[in-house]
Amino acid sequence: MDDKVLVAGVQMDIEIKEKQYNLAKALSSCEEASRHGARIVIFPELTLTGYAYTDVHEIASVSEPVPGPSTESLHRMCKEHGILVLVGIIERYEGLYFNSATLIGPEGIVGNYRKIHLPYLGADKLVSPGDIPFTVYETPYGRLGWIICYDGSFPESVRVLALKGAELVALCTNWPDDPDSACSQKYIVPARAVENHVNYFAVNRVGCERGVTFLGKSIFVDFEGHTLAEASPDKEEIIYGEVDLRKSRESQIVLAPGQYEMDRMKHRRPEFYGSICELSP
Repeated sequence: MDDKVLVAGVQMDIEIKEKQYNLAKALSSCEEASRHGARIVIFPELTLTGYAYTDVHEIASVSEPVPGPSTESLHRMCKEHGILVLVGIIERYEGLYFNSATLIGPEGIVGNYRKIHLPYLGADKLVSPGDIPFTVYETPYGRLGWIICYDGSFPESVRVLALKGAELVALCTNWPDDPDSACSQKYIVPARAVENHVNYFAVNRVGCERGVTFLGKSIFVDFEGHTLAEASPDKEEIIYGEVDLRKSRESQIVLAPGQYEMDRMKHRRPEFYGSICELSP
């Protein structure tokens, strides 16, 4: 495995209910990212379907199993170009629907995650809460874990992935253009990267869907909090960031040997954190 890997984030406009159209755009973007040397290509939340649903019958009409037709198309792309692709999908499983993000590689499905934290909004009003634990996958391009949109508002999400050995964390999101999302993009993404010593990739969408305008501004931040790439607020584009996995594995920060040293993983005191796992009243 190379110590350095180039990651691409595809900030795209998504047409609600137009799954084949969105899939075609995703496949084209994968080809472009691969030509630029990207080994991992990350897409927004619900890449293939859009988000602003109001009726469960609409959800059902665009859902599919994992693996399914769309992931099979992406699998062929991954096999041809030797890349990993993380894509958002409405997953159908045993009569339930999930807001999912699936990692696909040359060998097929690498892993699947179902959004755990659901706001009362859009598709999330109509799907079931995720039932798959936060998981880190060993890939040829680093140890990768991912979450979906509102999950990023809960610091425990990224911390669990970091404790499980993640070097790379992806956030597939549909941030709307509002103050809360702007705060997440500007402050929470860098904070999560630094406090967990991980490379953090937040990939958002652009455009307007059923009256909702999206923020854009996809952003890549390395484990030291440096912005590697940031997209515009309103344009479809692919951003790229190269990360050094060897450096990110060295969690100890030495600013002055023997005088000023930190390790945000080893210096944890879990015996004092019990209240984090207590239900709120």
